[in-house]
Amino acid sequence: MRLFLPQTQLEEWALEDKADVKDGVLVVTGEEGVYPVTPAVHIVQLVTGEDANDLVARVKTEAQLQSLGAEQMADSVLLGETAYEVVPGYVAEVPVPSSEGASADGKPGSEADLLAAFLLNKMG
Repeated sequence: MRLFLPQTQLEEWALEDKADVKDGVLVVTGEEGVYPVTPAVHIVQLVTGEDANDLVARVKTEAQLQSLGAEQMADSVLLGETAYEVVPGYVAEVPVPSSEGASADGKPGSEADLLAAFLLNKMG
């Protein structure tokens, strides 16, 4: 499962010593596993121009933006004459929680399930 994690959320987690991004992976305090992350942006809204590439409300990695010829500058992305407002962050690769990993009372059981629940609870 791919989850978008806003930079501001990651900064909060780092200040609270809950999680941090180090060397291209998400490290969650108290967890043994690490989860690969890729720099990305969530494209929030069109600022100027036309959204010919249908990017609004999508998440794009830096590599995807480069392949489109787009340039990121802080909380903006420029693609030709079009400008977008974006939220910088990362895409985290998190294992998909399986129903088999849940215990009889329905609570997550595996480390991957716990991490996914942790991330989803923090994002929600």
